[in-house]
Amino acid sequence: MHCINVVPSDRKVIVIAKVLLVEDTPSLARVYAEYLKKAAFAVETVETGAAALDALGDTVPQVVLLDLQLPDMNGMEILKHVSGQQIPTAVVVITAHASVNLAVEAMRYGAYDFVVKPFTADRLLVTVRNAVERLRLAQIVDTFTDELARSKFHGFIGSSFPMQAVYRIIDSAAASRATVFITGESGTGKEVCAEAIHRQSPRRDKPFVAINCGAIPKELMESEIFGHVKGAFTGAVAEREGAAARADGGTLFLDEICEMELGLQTKLLRFIQTGTFQKVGGTRMEKVDLRILCATNRDPLREVEENRFREDLYYRLHVIPIHLPPLREREDDVLDIARQFLIDYAAEEGKGFSHFHPAVEEVLRHYQWPGNVRQLQNVIRNVVVLHDGTEVTAAMLPPPLNQHSALQLQSPHRYAAPPEEVPAPRGLGSPDPGAQVLEPQGGHAALAEPRPIRPLWLVEKEAIEEAIAACDGNIPRAAALLGISASTIYRKRMAWEAEGRA
Repeated sequence: MHCINVVPSDRKVIVIAKVLLVEDTPSLARVYAEYLKKAAFAVETVETGAAALDALGDTVPQVVLLDLQLPDMNGMEILKHVSGQQIPTAVVVITAHASVNLAVEAMRYGAYDFVVKPFTADRLLVTVRNAVERLRLAQIVDTFTDELARSKFHGFIGSSFPMQAVYRIIDSAAASRATVFITGESGTGKEVCAEAIHRQSPRRDKPFVAINCGAIPKELMESEIFGHVKGAFTGAVAEREGAAARADGGTLFLDEICEMELGLQTKLLRFIQTGTFQKVGGTRMEKVDLRILCATNRDPLREVEENRFREDLYYRLHVIPIHLPPLREREDDVLDIARQFLIDYAAEEGKGFSHFHPAVEEVLRHYQWPGNVRQLQNVIRNVVVLHDGTEVTAAMLPPPLNQHSALQLQSPHRYAAPPEEVPAPRGLGSPDPGAQVLEPQGGHAALAEPRPIRPLWLVEKEAIEEAIAACDGNIPRAAALLGISASTIYRKRMAWEAEGRA
């Protein structure tokens, strides 16, 4: 028998969570349900194990209150079913036949709590509320863990913190119709980002049409976007659909939007506002339903200030901004991307490459990559095409990476920055600038007195913070110069803050 207790609508009580009560004694079931109903829980009551399994198959409650003594089966079988199927619910076992062995077995199969009959309303409500909160926190942790564990996202490769932030924005923005304005240096993957938004959106089965506004002659740009009729201009021998019509129902991506001339920007603004356009040389208004994404490697606000980009168009387009970090700020993503390129190009070229020599990995990790992912892609393809083997060695690297490789082999302090570029962090035994220095006979300088010994965490903190300051706040670069990962710095900073040492 199923019984659902509903809170009267005139009370306007918001239901906290759904509870499945598995109890074969009707009088007790009514009492427990009344306790829960008054606390704004929605309760479904069943009297048998079979009914409980059916209810779990229909919807998943936040909490299951499970009596172990049921007429058709032992309640432990239901607990095992929940555990085996990994059903996301918190099970609270209720029984009048308590024993240590029974409690241990219930906990072993994932029961949240074990409550012995009889119990008070307060005991029941505290237990259920705690179970709901624990389930909520577990789901948050699972979601956060899944996001941080993403090493690939559509066309992107990388699990660094900056890229996880990009993935989350794409997740949030994909379902919307809002315009997304993507910025980032050349080669950071702006078109990959646009395709990821499209593939994550409800328009994924419709066309994705991309136009590079900097690669098309200005006199042909309007025709490329809106199309033209026959005879509209010299060479227009037939009517042609533009990108706007081809992207109807889907997504139109305008790359290098800041390259568009001002006259066409006016027409684009009107198109975005109304969803209608005219083909070049035509008179008929056409209407389309599409989403616009755009990108640039310039600073769009600077373009507005210098009157090269319309301010009203900027604010119409700049609804959801996404900035793609350069490769040098993406921690060890460069190695993951390089390994994937190596596997792909080796298969494509019929070569046997499978991994990099450790010295090559150091070069890849510390090189600044001004051309970002595109430059890395070209470097790996160059290596694969011009060489053969199973391991990529430093001798195979093309310029300018081979110069960095030579520097690494010559210097015992690999990639140490010159003093004038990055000051060495103090706090690791170096003297204060103002310390008095004595010059004993023999010409060897010595400190007048030894420095006081300080806690190791403080020395470490000063070294890290000074390295970050010397790198103008660039944590990945500071981490590289200190010989640690950027995630180590993030973790240490969080620990210092938690301990009141920030």
